[in-house]
Parts: sequence; structure tokens; C-alpha cells
Amino acid sequence: MVTLAPLPQTLSALDVMRDAPVIPVIVIHQLEHAVPLARALVAGGIRMLEVTLRTPVALEAMRLIANEVPEAVLGAGTVRSVSDLEASAKVGARFFVSPGYTKAIGVASKSMQLPLLPGVATGSEIMQAQEDGLTELKFFPAMQAGGLAMLKAWSGPFTDIRFCPTGGLSLANAPEFLALSNVVCVGGSWLTPQDAVDSGDWTRITQLAKDAANINRPAKA
Repeated sequence: MVTLAPLPQTLSALDVMRDAPVIPVIVIHQLEHAVPLARALVAGGIRMLEVTLRTPVALEAMRLIANEVPEAVLGAGTVRSVSDLEASAKVGARFFVSPGYTKAIGVASKSMQLPLLPGVATGSEIMQAQEDGLTELKFFPAMQAGGLAMLKAWSGPFTDIRFCPTGGLSLANAPEFLALSNVVCVGGSWLTPQDAVDSGDWTRITQLAKDAANINRPAKA
């Protein structure tokens, strides 16, 4: 088990982003996979776990992880409504990740005092999120929406915005993104390949987590 530094009681979005170079994007289809999968990732040094609300068992899987893997910091992904926020918080989510942004989600997450990483893909979406007080954002879908070139272009007009690009990222291209001044971490599904999850190959997932945790992340000004 990798030794992880203590976290503040109240997390900010920046705390979530800075904890490791990668936030895993997790899709759980079977409840029995939830706890061993979370333990495997934490053992490799990745504890910010984004469990997406894309399957019927997602909320119960999140509840199991929150109850049985206290070392993990549970996040809810694919959050699309205020009801998603509320349901996720009830089962133990400590941060939220959304594929897009609405003012209702921004206001609700702030009132719940839980950090939100909302998805943006255009300058107008960035400006709306910033108007509502959000400066840490998810760039999604990163590769399809312009990748490195788009992030470099945004570094001019949006010097105070920090991003977690997600969508098409891998161990191979993550270092290029992490080298950008406006990127703090990346999101990716490659840490939890479905064949490894289905076969219960938790050792492989722990190794993938270790590889991700050890990606060089240059110091940012």
C-alpha cells in the first residue's frame, strides 16, 4: 500500500485535482467489483475515484466504496442534474464531475459545500462557469474538442483557469497535457480496463494506478 498524505477535512476542487496526476473515470457494472476495484486503485496511489452514474448499480457501488474503503475519496461522475448531486452525496460522494455545466448544478454544489469539476468545451462555457465562481474545470471531450492545441489557445484569455482534460487520454499522451501550464491533472478510463475488472485482475489495476501516480507532473508557476 502506497502511503498517501493527509487531506483537508473540506476539499476544494484544486485539492481533488492536485492529489494525483490522474483521476480515474470508473464505470461499474457489477456490485461485487466495487470494493476490490477501489482498494486496488488506492493501493497503487490513486484515491480520488470518479465513479460514473452510467449504470444501474452506480449509486449502490458508491455506497459500498464509501463504507468499506475509507482511504478512497469518492467522487460522482456523469452528474447531469441537481438530483444526481443529492443522490450521490447521500451515498458518500465528496466531489462531483459533470460532462457539461449548468448554473443549477453550480449553485447546488456550492450550497452543499462539495467541489464540482464541470465539463466545458467552449470559451462561452468557461466564461459561464467562471461567472458562477468556478475556476477549476474539466475539459471534455478533450481530444475531440481540440486537445493540446485548444488548451494552449485558452491559456491566453483564460490565464486563471485550470483544467482536467478528459476524453481520449492515455498513459502515453498524459505527460504532454500535464506539461501545459493550465493543466493540473487528467482524467482517464485506462486505469480500469473492463477485461481486468471482469477477470478480477486487481494486481494489474494496482500497477496501472502506480504507473499513473508516477507520471511526471512538472511544477506549475
